[in-house]
Amino acid sequence: MGQSLDVGQMFVVGFSGCELAADHWIMTAIARDKLGGVILFDRNVDRSVQNIRSSQQLKQLTKRLQQHAVYPLLIAVDQEGGMVCRLKERDGFLASKSAAVLAGEGVPATRRQFDGLAAMLKDHGINLNFAPVVDLDLNPDNPIIGRYQRSFSAAPAVVTAHALAVIEAHHRHDIGCCLKHFPGHGSAGSDSHLGFVDITDCWLQMELEPYRQLIDSGYRDGIMTAHLVHRGLDSSGVPATLSPAVVSGMLRQQLGFTGVVFSDDLQMRAISRGWSYTDAVQRAVLAGVDVLVVGNNLDPQTDLLQAGIRAIAELLDKGRIDEDHIRNSLARIALLKEKITGKQSWKHIGPPTV
Repeated sequence: MGQSLDVGQMFVVGFSGCELAADHWIMTAIARDKLGGVILFDRNVDRSVQNIRSSQQLKQLTKRLQQHAVYPLLIAVDQEGGMVCRLKERDGFLASKSAAVLAGEGVPATRRQFDGLAAMLKDHGINLNFAPVVDLDLNPDNPIIGRYQRSFSAAPAVVTAHALAVIEAHHRHDIGCCLKHFPGHGSAGSDSHLGFVDITDCWLQMELEPYRQLIDSGYRDGIMTAHLVHRGLDSSGVPATLSPAVVSGMLRQQLGFTGVVFSDDLQMRAISRGWSYTDAVQRAVLAGVDVLVVGNNLDPQTDLLQAGIRAIAELLDKGRIDEDHIRNSLARIALLKEKITGKQSWKHIGPPTV
């Protein structure tokens, strides 16, 4: 593998700890292996405190993480508002409303909430929000989107209008966004955190509309893939995250997205029950994913980054992937970081084309 290919930049990894000693494994991953980013959680799956206890503690944590980084570090959270947020009111942070509630109040309400929310993220050293959700609210029995009021609407135009307000608010504070979950999780009847989810018979073409409209409007930050199977989009039956047809074909070529493609958490059971970590990393990269996200709280490990780097090195060493493919991913990641750090301006996002 070429010496100049810092493929550690292609990973965003979670860890446990509110205060970090110099010899904590995540500090080594950042300084030595050039980890691209971290994802922070307030509570672990066992309800213990993971990374976020208070405002002052979080500021100190993010500052310490950045101080060890060779390249600017992506520090990410899921701060959608409502029931999905990592900076919670109980820990001293701003209260927030869900997408469903905001949709009832109108776009100005969404703009106001996320302007305050983005300012809060900026103040606490967080520079990437895995939001907004642009899934359509198509299935009232959806256990992971509809149940938690994460969708703005069943209507693509409404979702797009609110998503634009969210994105613009973040950009005003130099925070990157990540639309999710491509190609659309709103019609699904199951939760990919728990296992295999097939949307072949329920997914609708209209679920692509918010992505198309936002991309056509100039959106270039990030888009997160879903671990959903659609045999009409990829007859092989692999989840979208691992599918060249969905990532490189549909998202890149058909919709024309030139920003960063993030995977959903590779430890989710829809992936981990079918593929080893090494195989999942390799398949996702081959599919066209730029950044591999590993929440690292479903199966905590301290060597995930090194294992992931080895997996990509193997692809290169065996000629399964071209070096330019990796360089293009690294260039997209670097450009997003330049926007976050103010070295490049955010592209103006115009009104959506409907």
